[in-house]
Amino acid sequence: MVTSPIQQPISVLPTAPGDLRALAGATGGPRWRERLLTDLDPVRRGFTEHVRVTEGPGGHYADLVRAAPRLHRGVRLLVAEHAAILAALAALQHTVRLPGASAAQVRARTVDLLRALDRHRRHGADLLWEAYQADLGGED
Repeated sequence: MVTSPIQQPISVLPTAPGDLRALAGATGGPRWRERLLTDLDPVRRGFTEHVRVTEGPGGHYADLVRAAPRLHRGVRLLVAEHAAILAALAALQHTVRLPGASAAQVRARTVDLLRALDRHRRHGADLLWEAYQADLGGED
């Protein structure tokens, strides 16, 4: 069992899901598109920082794989999810900027982003649980 936990950079993940869910309902009133784009900036910055501190040779994921090589597949999944989340964020931003995009289209893109973020959080938590709580046996 791995004994020294890797600190998951929770603080650099985007805002809480409840705050993001408010984005899905932000379609209405004057200048809602501009407000939504402004509200997405900290999400984009936070997730970009999350990717920076987790990926790469000096990132948290590399530390996790060094400590528990059996988790390599799970780490690869998390890295792939980073690309999917960044694509969902870019698609949402693009849709918001389209003058002809309806509020329903923007909400659908927002839901896509929320689902991707939620899935990533769950997979990350599952991987950390497996790394530090799973009983691999061998000890009495």
